[in-house]
Amino acid sequence: MFAVLKTGGKQYKVSEGDVIYVEKLAADVDSTVELTDVLAVTTAEGELKLGAPVVDGAKVVAKVVAQDKAKKVIVFKYKPKKDYRKKQGHRQPYTKLLIEKIEA
Repeated sequence: MFAVLKTGGKQYKVSEGDVIYVEKLAADVDSTVELTDVLAVTTAEGELKLGAPVVDGAKVVAKVVAQDKAKKVIVFKYKPKKDYRKKQGHRQPYTKLLIEKIEA
């Protein structure tokens, strides 16, 4: 049984027990979140339900494992022969989720 859900402008295919990294959510560590933007879900019999745009009554229950930042990405800009150099770093915040249950 799997579901396709949308959060943070991205889509994820998840099953129960999966660990995913999503854009930062406003939730505390060890709390549970319900993701209701489910685009597609399979039932226990293997039947696929597609939403238009979301499946009615379907939700994914997940536990927040961690709130953290990704590794640093270096942004280096320069223009040749013009003595222009700019170095900048960026760390994208993320939320680590453990998928506990898929309700169709």
